Amino acid sequence: MRKRRRKEEESNVGNWLTTYSDMVTLLLCFFVLLFSFSEIDAQKFRSIMSSFQGGTGVLEGGTTLDLNENLESSEGLLEEDLEELKDILEKYADSIGLGEEIILSVEERGLVVRFMDSVLFDSGKADLKPESKKILKNVADILNRDEFKDKLIKVEGHTDTDPIIYSKKYPTNWELSAIRATNVLRYLVEEGNIKGSRISSSGYSYYRPIAPNDTPENKAKNRRVDIVILQSSFEEIEP
Repeated sequence: MRKRRRKEEESNVGNWLTTYSDMVTLLLCFFVLLFSFSEIDAQKFRSIMSSFQGGTGVLEGGTTLDLNENLESSEGLLEEDLEELKDILEKYADSIGLGEEIILSVEERGLVVRFMDSVLFDSGKADLKPESKKILKNVADILNRDEFKDKLIKVEGHTDTDPIIYSKKYPTNWELSAIRATNVLRYLVEEGNIKGSRISSSGYSYYRPIAPNDTPENKAKNRRVDIVILQSSFEEIEP
């Protein structure tokens, strides 16, 4: 009799846990469904739901949520004012004959204005070319327009994998990428009148390539300075 009672109590406990697990799973599905019907902030939604990825399901044999597919459509969206800015900058790059050297692209973070290093700098140097200063001044004037003046900006320097050989001033690609980005930032602030509170700079050496460093052509693609105009949803999480 004792053994039978014990088995009945264990069975009742198991049934209660199963019912509770079902309820938690339904609540989770309802939560995700509510978000799917609303305007999704991709980054914040991923942060909220990241704890559900990589773990096990609530019920035995349960599966986890894969949010990547659900967020693809929202990550490709660009705010209207950044779309307008992209059009303006593309027309400007074409007007000065640098449509292939100043590349604009849409990323999850926002609008990327990509300057190949030959536009701004001589090989192995971090001093701005005289002709590049006029380009940056015009870009700053556009970024200071009323419709864009509150957008936060990141300046990011990148190099290829070739080591620095002939320069004592820049021992490694870290120094070269960081100082190039800083010099662009200084010009935008000091000559372009962009507020210092809007802008920051970073140097990434060769650790964020956009092409394999296996040919001279691909290495040229990786030697670049990116000016990133952030989407509103990334302004708080980017330095």
